[in-house]
Amino acid sequence: MLDTSDKTSEKYSFFEFFAGGGMARSGLGDEWECMFANDMDRIKAATYKKNWGDSHFDSRDIHEVKIEDLKVHVDLAWASFPCQDLSVAGNGLGIGNTGSEGVTRSGALWPFLELIDGLRQESRQPRLLVLENVVGLLSLEGGRDFSAICSRLGEIGYRYGAVVIDTRHFLPQSRPRVFIIAVLRNIDTPRHLYREMATESWHTPTLMRAYRSLSPQIHADWVWWDLGLVPTLKKNALQSIVKLEGIDWHTPEETTKIISRMTPIHVARLEKAMAAENVSVGSLYYRMRREGDINKQRAEITFSDVLGCLRTPRGGGSRSRIIVAGNGQVRTRLLSIQEAAALMGLEDTYVLPEAYQHAFKVIGDGVAVPPVRFLAERLLEPLILAAREDIVRDFEGAAKQAAAFA
Repeated sequence: MLDTSDKTSEKYSFFEFFAGGGMARSGLGDEWECMFANDMDRIKAATYKKNWGDSHFDSRDIHEVKIEDLKVHVDLAWASFPCQDLSVAGNGLGIGNTGSEGVTRSGALWPFLELIDGLRQESRQPRLLVLENVVGLLSLEGGRDFSAICSRLGEIGYRYGAVVIDTRHFLPQSRPRVFIIAVLRNIDTPRHLYREMATESWHTPTLMRAYRSLSPQIHADWVWWDLGLVPTLKKNALQSIVKLEGIDWHTPEETTKIISRMTPIHVARLEKAMAAENVSVGSLYYRMRREGDINKQRAEITFSDVLGCLRTPRGGGSRSRIIVAGNGQVRTRLLSIQEAAALMGLEDTYVLPEAYQHAFKVIGDGVAVPPVRFLAERLLEPLILAAREDIVRDFEGAAKQAAAFA
Protein backbone atom coordinates (compact mmCIF):
# COMPACT_ATOMS: atom_id res chain seq x y z
CA MET A 1 0.00 0.00 0.00
CA LEU A 2 1.28 3.48 -0.90
CA ASP A 3 2.20 5.66 2.07
CA THR A 4 0.94 9.19 1.36
CA SER A 5 1.38 10.53 4.88
CA ASP A 6 4.12 13.12 4.26
CA LYS A 7 5.57 12.88 0.79
CA THR A 8 6.69 16.51 0.72
CA SER A 9 9.03 16.05 3.71
CA GLU A 10 11.06 13.21 2.21
CA LYS A 11 14.58 13.83 0.98
CA TYR A 12 15.00 14.17 -2.76
CA SER A 13 16.89 11.21 -4.23
CA PHE A 14 19.22 11.12 -7.21
CA PHE A 15 21.83 9.31 -9.28
CA GLU A 16 24.98 11.28 -10.21
CA PHE A 17 26.62 10.06 -13.41
CA PHE A 18 30.02 11.37 -14.56
CA ALA A 19 30.17 12.60 -10.98
CA GLY A 20 33.75 13.87 -10.94
CA GLY A 21 34.42 15.09 -7.42
CA GLY A 22 30.69 15.25 -6.61
CA MET A 23 30.25 18.96 -7.24
CA ALA A 24 26.67 18.56 -8.46
CA ARG A 25 26.00 16.72 -5.22
CA SER A 26 27.55 19.57 -3.28
CA GLY A 27 25.27 22.00 -5.09
CA LEU A 28 22.10 19.99 -4.56
CA GLY A 29 22.72 20.09 -0.82
CA ASP A 30 21.74 18.20 2.31
CA GLU A 31 18.08 17.83 1.30
CA TRP A 32 19.20 15.44 -1.43
CA GLU A 33 20.39 11.87 -1.03
CA CYS A 34 22.68 10.29 -3.60
CA MET A 35 21.82 6.63 -4.21
CA PHE A 36 24.43 5.90 -6.89
CA ALA A 37 27.43 7.80 -8.27
CA ASN A 38 29.72 6.90 -11.13
CA ASP A 39 32.99 8.12 -12.63
CA MET A 40 35.83 6.12 -14.15
CA ASP A 41 38.56 8.75 -13.78
CA ARG A 42 40.96 7.64 -11.05
CA ILE A 43 41.75 11.10 -9.68
CA LYS A 44 38.14 12.27 -9.66
CA ALA A 45 36.93 9.02 -8.13
CA ALA A 46 39.46 9.31 -5.31
CA THR A 47 38.35 12.89 -4.67
CA TYR A 48 34.70 11.89 -4.60
CA LYS A 49 35.32 9.11 -2.10
CA LYS A 50 37.31 11.40 0.21
CA ASN A 51 34.41 13.84 0.34
CA TRP A 52 31.35 11.59 0.16
CA GLY A 53 32.43 8.04 0.93
CA ASP A 54 32.45 5.03 -1.37
CA SER A 55 29.42 3.00 -0.27
CA HIS A 56 27.40 4.07 -3.32
CA PHE A 57 30.25 4.84 -5.75
CA ASP A 58 30.94 2.87 -8.93
CA SER A 59 34.26 3.51 -10.70
CA ARG A 60 33.57 1.47 -13.83
CA ASP A 61 33.19 2.75 -17.37
CA ILE A 62 29.61 3.86 -18.03
CA HIS A 63 29.32 1.09 -20.65
CA GLU A 64 29.78 -1.49 -17.90
CA VAL A 65 27.06 -0.16 -15.60
CA LYS A 66 23.87 -2.24 -15.74
CA ILE A 67 20.27 -1.50 -14.84
CA GLU A 68 20.60 -3.98 -11.98
CA ASP A 69 23.20 -1.67 -10.42
CA LEU A 70 20.55 1.04 -10.08
CA LYS A 71 18.55 -0.64 -7.38
CA VAL A 72 16.13 2.11 -6.38
CA HIS A 73 13.64 4.49 -7.97
CA VAL A 74 14.94 8.06 -7.70
CA ASP A 75 13.60 11.54 -8.36
CA LEU A 76 16.52 12.72 -10.50
CA ALA A 77 19.38 11.45 -12.63
CA TRP A 78 22.12 14.05 -13.10
CA ALA A 79 24.68 13.70 -15.91
CA SER A 80 27.51 16.22 -16.34
CA PHE A 81 28.79 14.18 -19.27
CA PRO A 82 32.33 14.70 -20.64
CA CYS A 83 32.85 18.00 -22.46
CA GLN A 84 36.23 17.42 -24.10
CA ASP A 85 34.74 16.85 -27.57
CA LEU A 86 32.35 19.80 -27.29
CA SER A 87 34.33 22.69 -25.82
CA VAL A 88 36.23 25.46 -27.59
CA ALA A 89 39.42 24.07 -26.09
CA GLY A 90 38.54 20.52 -27.16
CA ASN A 91 38.78 18.65 -30.43
CA GLY A 92 35.28 19.20 -31.79
CA LEU A 93 34.49 15.52 -32.35
CA GLY A 94 31.01 15.85 -30.84
CA ILE A 95 28.97 13.10 -29.21
CA GLY A 96 28.78 10.60 -32.06
CA ASN A 97 25.61 8.67 -32.79
CA THR A 98 23.25 6.68 -30.60
CA GLY A 99 24.78 3.30 -29.92
CA SER A 100 28.24 4.24 -31.29
CA GLU A 101 30.13 3.10 -28.21
CA GLY A 102 33.55 4.55 -27.57
CA VAL A 103 33.60 6.94 -30.56
CA THR A 104 34.14 10.04 -28.42
CA ARG A 105 34.40 10.78 -24.73
CA SER A 106 31.38 13.08 -24.89
CA GLY A 107 29.53 10.23 -26.61
CA ALA A 108 29.41 8.54 -23.19
CA LEU A 109 26.05 10.30 -22.90
CA TRP A 110 24.40 7.60 -25.03
CA PRO A 111 24.94 4.64 -22.68
CA PHE A 112 23.62 6.85 -19.87
CA LEU A 113 20.40 7.42 -21.80
CA GLU A 114 20.22 3.70 -22.59
CA LEU A 115 20.26 3.03 -18.84
CA ILE A 116 17.41 5.50 -18.38
CA ASP A 117 15.49 3.75 -21.15
CA GLY A 118 16.06 0.44 -19.41
CA LEU A 119 14.63 1.87 -16.20
CA ARG A 120 11.66 3.14 -18.21
CA GLN A 121 10.94 -0.37 -19.39
CA GLU A 122 10.79 -1.41 -15.73
CA SER A 123 8.51 1.56 -14.92
CA ARG A 124 11.04 3.15 -12.59
CA GLN A 125 12.73 5.84 -14.65
CA PRO A 126 13.67 9.05 -12.78
CA ARG A 127 11.05 11.77 -12.82
CA LEU A 128 13.69 14.30 -13.87
CA LEU A 129 16.92 14.29 -15.85
CA VAL A 130 19.54 17.04 -15.93
CA LEU A 131 22.21 16.98 -18.63
CA GLU A 132 24.91 19.60 -18.08
CA ASN A 133 27.69 20.62 -20.45
CA VAL A 134 29.52 23.47 -22.17
CA VAL A 135 27.53 25.77 -24.46
CA GLY A 136 29.47 24.36 -27.42
CA LEU A 137 26.96 21.52 -27.32
CA LEU A 138 24.38 23.91 -28.79
CA SER A 139 26.34 24.89 -31.89
CA LEU A 140 28.69 22.01 -32.69
CA GLU A 141 27.81 20.20 -35.92
CA GLY A 142 25.25 22.88 -36.68
CA GLY A 143 23.23 21.89 -33.62
CA ARG A 144 22.86 18.26 -34.73
CA ASP A 145 24.23 16.85 -31.46
CA PHE A 146 21.79 18.95 -29.47
CA SER A 147 18.95 17.85 -31.73
CA ALA A 148 19.91 14.19 -31.34
CA ILE A 149 19.82 14.49 -27.54
CA CYS A 150 16.39 16.13 -27.54
CA SER A 151 15.06 13.52 -29.94
CA ARG A 152 16.27 10.70 -27.73
CA LEU A 153 14.77 12.28 -24.62
CA GLY A 154 11.41 12.40 -26.38
CA GLU A 155 11.70 8.75 -27.40
CA ILE A 156 12.14 7.63 -23.79
CA GLY A 157 9.16 9.56 -22.45
CA TYR A 158 10.36 13.03 -21.48
CA ARG A 159 9.52 16.63 -22.25
CA TYR A 160 12.56 18.88 -22.14
CA GLY A 161 13.94 22.36 -22.30
CA ALA A 162 17.31 24.02 -21.83
CA VAL A 163 18.68 27.05 -20.01
CA VAL A 164 22.09 28.67 -20.03
CA ILE A 165 23.37 29.64 -16.58
CA ASP A 166 26.61 31.58 -16.22
CA THR A 167 28.51 31.23 -12.96
CA ARG A 168 29.33 34.95 -13.16
CA HIS A 169 25.91 35.71 -11.64
CA PHE A 170 26.98 33.91 -8.46
CA LEU A 171 30.79 34.00 -8.36
CA PRO A 172 33.52 36.10 -10.04
CA GLN A 173 34.16 33.50 -12.77
CA SER A 174 32.79 33.50 -16.30
CA ARG A 175 31.55 29.93 -16.79
CA PRO A 176 28.42 29.63 -18.97
CA ARG A 177 26.93 26.14 -19.06
CA VAL A 178 23.87 24.66 -20.72
CA PHE A 179 21.49 22.63 -18.56
CA ILE A 180 18.96 20.43 -20.32
CA ILE A 181 16.13 19.66 -17.89
CA ALA A 182 13.78 16.82 -18.83
CA VAL A 183 10.58 15.85 -17.00
CA LEU A 184 8.34 12.81 -17.49
CA ARG A 185 5.38 13.58 -19.74
CA ASN A 186 2.83 12.42 -17.18
CA ILE A 187 3.89 15.01 -14.60
CA ASP A 188 1.63 18.04 -14.37
CA THR A 189 4.14 20.88 -14.50
CA PRO A 190 3.20 23.91 -12.34
CA ARG A 191 2.39 26.90 -14.53
CA HIS A 192 4.84 29.24 -12.81
CA LEU A 193 7.82 27.09 -13.79
CA TYR A 194 7.59 27.72 -17.53
CA ARG A 195 6.56 30.29 -20.11
CA GLU A 196 5.06 30.21 -23.57
CA MET A 197 8.16 31.73 -25.09
CA ALA A 198 11.84 32.23 -24.44
CA THR A 199 13.18 34.68 -21.87
CA GLU A 200 16.29 36.77 -22.44
CA SER A 201 17.65 35.89 -19.01
CA TRP A 202 17.91 32.13 -19.55
CA HIS A 203 17.67 31.55 -23.29
CA THR A 204 20.71 33.04 -25.00
CA PRO A 205 21.02 33.79 -28.74
CA THR A 206 23.08 30.60 -29.12
CA LEU A 207 20.34 28.55 -27.48
CA MET A 208 17.70 30.25 -29.62
CA ARG A 209 19.60 29.36 -32.79
CA ALA A 210 19.85 25.77 -31.62
CA TYR A 211 16.12 25.71 -30.87
CA ARG A 212 15.22 27.05 -34.33
CA SER A 213 17.24 24.26 -35.92
CA LEU A 214 15.12 21.58 -34.21
CA SER A 215 12.38 19.75 -36.06
CA PRO A 216 8.66 20.42 -35.43
CA GLN A 217 8.44 17.00 -33.77
CA ILE A 218 11.14 17.98 -31.28
CA HIS A 219 9.50 21.37 -30.73
CA ALA A 220 6.33 19.57 -29.65
CA ASP A 221 8.07 18.30 -26.49
CA TRP A 222 9.93 21.54 -25.76
CA VAL A 223 9.41 23.50 -22.53
CA TRP A 224 10.59 27.07 -21.97
CA TRP A 225 11.73 26.75 -18.37
CA ASP A 226 11.55 29.95 -16.32
CA LEU A 227 14.03 30.39 -13.47
CA GLY A 228 12.85 33.82 -12.47
CA LEU A 229 15.11 36.78 -11.80
CA VAL A 230 18.85 36.51 -12.44
CA PRO A 231 20.96 36.79 -9.25
CA THR A 232 23.32 39.74 -8.87
CA LEU A 233 26.97 39.15 -8.06
CA LYS A 234 28.03 40.68 -4.77
CA LYS A 235 30.34 43.70 -4.91
CA ASN A 236 34.05 43.05 -4.39
CA ALA A 237 33.47 39.31 -4.83
CA LEU A 238 36.76 38.90 -6.70
CA GLN A 239 38.76 40.82 -4.11
CA SER A 240 37.40 38.55 -1.39
CA ILE A 241 38.80 35.49 -3.17
CA VAL A 242 42.09 36.51 -4.82
CA LYS A 243 44.93 37.16 -2.38
CA LEU A 244 47.35 39.99 -3.05
CA GLU A 245 49.73 39.32 -0.19
CA GLY A 246 51.17 36.30 1.59
CA ILE A 247 51.42 34.19 -1.56
CA ASP A 248 54.18 33.31 -4.04
CA TRP A 249 54.41 35.41 -7.21
CA HIS A 250 56.44 34.92 -10.36
CA THR A 251 59.90 36.41 -10.38
CA PRO A 252 60.33 39.70 -12.31
CA GLU A 253 62.12 37.70 -15.02
CA GLU A 254 59.18 35.30 -15.38
CA THR A 255 56.71 38.18 -15.59
CA THR A 256 58.86 39.91 -18.22
CA LYS A 257 58.89 36.71 -20.26
CA ILE A 258 55.09 36.54 -20.11
CA ILE A 259 54.77 40.16 -21.26
CA SER A 260 57.12 39.43 -24.17
CA ARG A 261 54.52 36.96 -25.47
CA MET A 262 51.76 39.58 -25.64
CA THR A 263 50.58 41.22 -28.84
CA PRO A 264 50.56 45.05 -28.99
CA ILE A 265 46.85 45.09 -28.12
CA HIS A 266 47.42 43.24 -24.86
CA VAL A 267 50.57 45.24 -24.04
CA ALA A 268 48.52 48.43 -24.39
CA ARG A 269 45.85 46.94 -22.12
CA LEU A 270 48.51 46.15 -19.52
CA GLU A 271 50.09 49.61 -19.72
CA LYS A 272 46.71 51.23 -19.13
CA ALA A 273 46.14 49.09 -16.04
CA MET A 274 49.65 49.81 -14.73
CA ALA A 275 49.13 53.56 -15.12
CA ALA A 276 45.98 53.55 -12.99
CA GLU A 277 46.12 54.48 -9.31
CA ASN A 278 43.91 51.55 -8.32
CA VAL A 279 45.13 47.97 -8.49
CA SER A 280 43.30 45.76 -11.01
CA VAL A 281 43.15 41.97 -10.99
CA GLY A 282 42.92 40.22 -14.33
CA SER A 283 42.90 36.84 -16.04
CA LEU A 284 46.01 35.63 -17.86
CA TYR A 285 45.99 32.73 -20.30
CA TYR A 286 48.29 31.30 -22.92
CA ARG A 287 46.72 30.79 -26.32
CA MET A 288 48.03 29.35 -29.57
CA ARG A 289 47.37 31.89 -32.32
CA ARG A 290 47.93 31.54 -36.06
CA GLU A 291 50.20 34.30 -37.33
CA GLY A 292 51.10 33.99 -40.95
CA ASP A 293 52.23 30.44 -41.60
CA ILE A 294 53.08 29.54 -38.01
CA ASN A 295 51.36 29.05 -34.66
CA LYS A 296 52.61 31.23 -31.83
CA GLN A 297 51.98 30.96 -28.13
CA ARG A 298 50.54 34.26 -26.95
CA ALA A 299 49.83 35.60 -23.48
CA GLU A 300 46.40 37.22 -23.35
CA ILE A 301 44.96 39.27 -20.50
CA THR A 302 41.62 40.71 -19.48
CA PHE A 303 40.99 43.02 -16.54
CA SER A 304 37.51 42.61 -15.13
CA ASP A 305 35.59 41.98 -11.92
CA VAL A 306 35.11 38.44 -13.22
CA LEU A 307 37.94 36.02 -14.06
CA GLY A 308 37.96 33.77 -17.10
CA CYS A 309 36.67 30.21 -17.06
CA LEU A 310 38.76 27.76 -15.03
CA ARG A 311 40.03 24.89 -17.15
CA THR A 312 41.72 21.55 -16.80
CA PRO A 313 45.46 22.13 -17.35
CA ARG A 314 46.96 20.29 -20.29
CA GLY A 315 50.69 20.70 -20.64
CA GLY A 316 50.68 23.95 -18.68
CA GLY A 317 49.44 26.23 -21.48
CA SER A 318 45.90 26.55 -20.21
CA ARG A 319 46.75 26.86 -16.53
CA SER A 320 44.77 29.56 -14.80
CA ARG A 321 46.97 32.56 -14.06
CA ILE A 322 46.25 36.01 -12.71
CA ILE A 323 47.85 39.35 -13.38
CA VAL A 324 47.75 42.29 -10.97
CA ALA A 325 48.60 45.78 -12.20
CA GLY A 326 48.45 49.36 -10.91
CA ASN A 327 50.56 52.20 -9.51
CA GLY A 328 53.20 51.47 -12.14
CA GLN A 329 53.64 47.86 -11.03
CA VAL A 330 52.72 44.47 -12.46
CA ARG A 331 52.82 41.00 -10.91
CA THR A 332 51.81 37.58 -12.23
CA ARG A 333 51.33 34.10 -10.78
CA LEU A 334 49.36 30.91 -11.00
CA LEU A 335 45.92 30.87 -9.44
CA SER A 336 46.11 28.86 -6.20
CA ILE A 337 44.11 25.71 -5.55
CA GLN A 338 42.26 27.45 -2.70
CA GLU A 339 41.31 30.39 -4.93
CA ALA A 340 40.10 28.07 -7.67
CA ALA A 341 37.98 26.11 -5.20
CA ALA A 342 36.39 29.34 -3.98
CA LEU A 343 35.70 30.39 -7.58
CA MET A 344 33.69 27.16 -7.95
CA GLY A 345 31.75 27.79 -4.74
CA LEU A 346 33.26 24.84 -2.87
CA GLU A 347 33.27 24.90 0.92
CA ASP A 348 36.56 25.18 2.81
CA THR A 349 35.96 21.65 4.09
CA TYR A 350 35.92 20.17 0.57
CA VAL A 351 39.01 17.99 0.10
CA LEU A 352 40.93 18.42 -3.16
CA PRO A 353 44.04 16.54 -4.31
CA GLU A 354 47.26 18.06 -3.03
CA ALA A 355 48.95 17.97 -6.44
CA TYR A 356 48.25 21.17 -8.38
CA GLN A 357 47.57 19.41 -11.69
CA HIS A 358 45.23 16.89 -10.08
CA ALA A 359 43.29 19.53 -8.16
CA PHE A 360 42.72 21.61 -11.27
CA LYS A 361 41.66 18.53 -13.18
CA VAL A 362 38.84 18.00 -10.69
CA ILE A 363 37.96 21.70 -10.63
CA GLY A 364 38.27 22.38 -14.35
CA ASP A 365 35.97 19.52 -15.32
CA GLY A 366 33.46 20.21 -12.55
CA VAL A 367 30.19 22.11 -12.37
CA ALA A 368 30.11 25.22 -10.17
CA VAL A 369 28.16 24.69 -6.96
CA PRO A 370 25.89 27.81 -6.72
CA PRO A 371 24.23 27.38 -10.16
CA VAL A 372 23.29 23.80 -9.20
CA ARG A 373 21.72 24.97 -5.93
CA PHE A 374 19.92 27.75 -7.79
CA LEU A 375 18.54 25.32 -10.39
CA ALA A 376 17.43 22.92 -7.66
CA GLU A 377 15.64 25.63 -5.71
CA ARG A 378 14.00 27.36 -8.67
CA LEU A 379 13.03 24.30 -10.74
CA LEU A 380 14.03 20.78 -9.71
CA GLU A 381 12.56 20.70 -6.21
CA PRO A 382 9.24 22.33 -7.22
CA LEU A 383 8.91 19.81 -10.08
CA ILE A 384 9.53 16.86 -7.76
CA LEU A 385 7.04 18.16 -5.20
CA ALA A 386 4.47 18.54 -7.98
CA ALA A 387 5.13 14.96 -9.09
CA ARG A 388 4.66 13.69 -5.53
CA GLU A 389 1.40 15.59 -5.21
CA ASP A 390 0.22 13.94 -8.45
CA ILE A 391 0.91 10.54 -6.91
CA VAL A 392 -1.02 11.43 -3.77
CA ARG A 393 -4.00 12.72 -5.78
CA ASP A 394 -4.02 9.61 -7.97
CA PHE A 395 -3.91 7.37 -4.93
CA GLU A 396 -6.68 9.25 -3.15
CA GLY A 397 -8.80 9.26 -6.30
CA ALA A 398 -8.35 5.51 -6.70
CA ALA A 399 -9.22 4.98 -3.04
CA LYS A 400 -12.44 6.99 -3.37
CA GLN A 401 -13.41 5.10 -6.51
CA ALA A 402 -12.80 1.78 -4.77
CA ALA A 403 -14.85 2.90 -1.78
CA ALA A 404 -17.75 3.88 -4.06
CA PHE A 405 -17.95 0.39 -5.47
CA ALA A 406 -17.54 -1.31 -2.07
